[in-house]
Amino acid sequence: MDVRTVADLSPAERRAFFERDAGVDAVRDDVSEIVGRVREEGDVALREFSEEFDGVTVGNIDVTDDAERAHAELDDANDPVLDAVREAAANIRAFHERQRPEDWRETFGDRELGRRFRPLDRAGVYVPGGAAAYPSSALMGVIPATVAGVEHVSVATPPAEDLNPVTLAAIHEAGADAVYQVGGAQAIAALAYGTETVTNAQKVVGPGNKWVTAAKAVVQGDVGIDFLAGPSEVLVLADGTADPALVAADLVAQAEHDPNASVVAVTDDAALAEAVAEAVDEQAAGREREETIRAALDNDASGVLRARSMPEAVLFAEEYAAEHLSIVADDDEALLSRISNAGSVFLGPYSPVAAGDYATGTNHVLPTNGGAKRYGGLSVDTFLRSSTVQRLDRDGLDGLADTVTTLAEAEGLEAHAESVRKRFE
Repeated sequence: MDVRTVADLSPAERRAFFERDAGVDAVRDDVSEIVGRVREEGDVALREFSEEFDGVTVGNIDVTDDAERAHAELDDANDPVLDAVREAAANIRAFHERQRPEDWRETFGDRELGRRFRPLDRAGVYVPGGAAAYPSSALMGVIPATVAGVEHVSVATPPAEDLNPVTLAAIHEAGADAVYQVGGAQAIAALAYGTETVTNAQKVVGPGNKWVTAAKAVVQGDVGIDFLAGPSEVLVLADGTADPALVAADLVAQAEHDPNASVVAVTDDAALAEAVAEAVDEQAAGREREETIRAALDNDASGVLRARSMPEAVLFAEEYAAEHLSIVADDDEALLSRISNAGSVFLGPYSPVAAGDYATGTNHVLPTNGGAKRYGGLSVDTFLRSSTVQRLDRDGLDGLADTVTTLAEAEGLEAHAESVRKRFE
């Protein structure tokens, strides 16, 4: 990776960093056709698309029993991977339990007002597959829904001749009620609208490739979604005290997710910038997914950048609005206090992004492409609905009567005003 200077970036280079494109628009028309066919043809379309896109002949779409069996087999074998899944699940569940809001009622003058929270009845979670298995995404998607109290949580994950047993076991450990082997845009359509086999959901969540993201954009409105998320991102904000090898390690780790991943380091220290660039090239060499890593490093939205000062570096980070923001600096808390736009923040040299990806307990389903400027990551709130409650007695309504009737008549809504006056005739 070459080191570039923030102040010298051209308008085109700045757009590449700040207007990251996940390629969703380019496939939207094709995805709309896929979604339409699933909506009309149900399981028939799912099986045909599994043959066409995944090269898999699907017998049973519902593999809930397979997930339970995979969990039992790993348990019987005392497999250490299942132990890791269980520890991660416990941490994720504990963190998300802390997010559960409480109903409340309070008195405001003569008015009793409050708010209450209720879970969705049905939620659908997409768990990616394909190039890699993601049991961690099963935990991150299903556990917040179960903590919220969703009655029926279904999971869709891409089909395979032999489904990954760890992913299946993680889905079962997380508490999913149903598991379906279907992937891509067709999985999102199935979760949104239902088929003969797949139960439809009120909200569909989870990460995926551009086809999955485009499908979420298409079904949005008919069902709720979490957000549109593209390839993985990390921005490391570092000063001269940072270890370049550790900064590089976080960049390489996120680069192995996807050739379109965006990985950035920003520092005010020229020597650190050069050392990070060199360390990235060294650490990428010989990796199992080196081709993917190299492609991500060559992405126009990736790079090692030198700022003239830490305030300039902070401004860059704030505009970038990273999915994952790592701050490795002498006064990381002070830098954090100046940044609002980030999906998940990792402070200090011993908080690698990978820890949050798997086991700290925070959620790794996070906004990308600048989405952190507008919303946060997947949480218990994602699966809740809220409603307000009010109770007024005669005196309470009497105290508001003039205000309500005056405003109602000003808006030309005479019946609104009369609905108040009627109570005092």
